[in-house]
Amino acid sequence: MRRPCVALAVAMGMASLMMASGGVAQQAATAGPYKVLKTAKVGGDGGFDYVYADDAGRRLYIPRTGPTARITVFDLDTLEPLGAVANANARGAAVDPKSGHGFGSSKPVVMWDTKTLATIKTIDVDGGPDGILFDPFNGRVYVFSHRAPNATVINAADGSIVGTIDLGGAPEQAVTDGNGHIYVDIEDKDNIAVVDAKTMTVTAHYDLAGKCGGPGGLAFDVKNHVLFAACHEPQVMVILSSVNGKIITSLPIGNGVDGAVFNPDTMEAFSSQRDGTLTVIKENSPTSFVVEQTVETKQSAKTLTLDEKTGHILLIAAEFTPPPAPAPGERPGRGAMVPDSFAILVVGK
Repeated sequence: MRRPCVALAVAMGMASLMMASGGVAQQAATAGPYKVLKTAKVGGDGGFDYVYADDAGRRLYIPRTGPTARITVFDLDTLEPLGAVANANARGAAVDPKSGHGFGSSKPVVMWDTKTLATIKTIDVDGGPDGILFDPFNGRVYVFSHRAPNATVINAADGSIVGTIDLGGAPEQAVTDGNGHIYVDIEDKDNIAVVDAKTMTVTAHYDLAGKCGGPGGLAFDVKNHVLFAACHEPQVMVILSSVNGKIITSLPIGNGVDGAVFNPDTMEAFSSQRDGTLTVIKENSPTSFVVEQTVETKQSAKTLTLDEKTGHILLIAAEFTPPPAPAPGERPGRGAMVPDSFAILVVGK
């Protein structure tokens, strides 16, 4: 997710201008069971990308980038601040509940104690750390990079580097079945890489070309072996088999997707978009899917996480000023984040 800070600010400013001039800036909200239950304006400076819910530890981790880079930590139940992992210029976070170790996708990777938030060690890695995934299958953390090496694999117990993986392109979001198989959407190649967690090798690429351009989010119904690839262009959720990559169907979503999750308790997939919408897709059966609802959230709320205990979806967002008018022949600049506008949104029934 290397686009977010600049591209996102530009998009937010352009969307504001569109709204001011009477244009349509986002998908229309539709009726359904979900709504924004709570908005906690927590403020603070710095850019933002991924958000991560530690269900077992009941903590919410939000990396903030910039001069005061740190990973901010909140109580997952109350959203009250609990502290921060200092000096971590990370884009994402992941936790191994067994060892009690947390990891930030920074350079170097920061490893911390989830009880005290104290840094245990830093881990030198190559590439440009971006996305991150903890795989309980063998207790490893995957740190993803748009440039080689595409994935660095770390032992969550001691922070040692196990190896690296060439995914054949720029990875975005990844999911695991917890049984030795990892799936990664490759944004610049319009495919999903299938990784054998035992051998750390790519065993297949599921081609999405023509159906999905620039997959930016990936969700997974593990029980029924169904993947949900959220795409930029066209703006659709491509639904396919994790067994052989066969495409089942595709459904419309909003503009600027950057994350997706699946709730096995409700059999629903969610995709978050920077246009201020959250798309809810209901899985009626492994071959039948429908857009259940489009929830209005907040512009820039492009990433999300699932609290599996409550079924709540948590998103992060901020307000931005319109970008200045570009000079002839130049691209639009970026708007500035409105001070202390950063907020956490809780969506539920």
